[in-house]
Amino acid sequence: MTPEQFKMAKSALGLSNPELAEIAGLHRNTLNKVDKGEGKSSTIQHLRLALEAQGVQFLDSGEVAAGPGVAVKIRGE
Repeated sequence: MTPEQFKMAKSALGLSNPELAEIAGLHRNTLNKVDKGEGKSSTIQHLRLALEAQGVQFLDSGEVAAGPGVAVKIRGE
């Protein structure tokens, strides 16, 4: 999960860092680090699982989701 995916997932769910921290059982400062791309891989995996449990589907580049959805193309890619 990239920092961009993390931010988009939170936005899609309407969750702030404090709200997601409570759901995931982490400190909000930990989520601030993930926002900056500074999170530990184990923390990122934990957050990904927590977001998936809330209904988020993460996609790799070129992968297509089942059902309706949205995607964002990063400028320059």
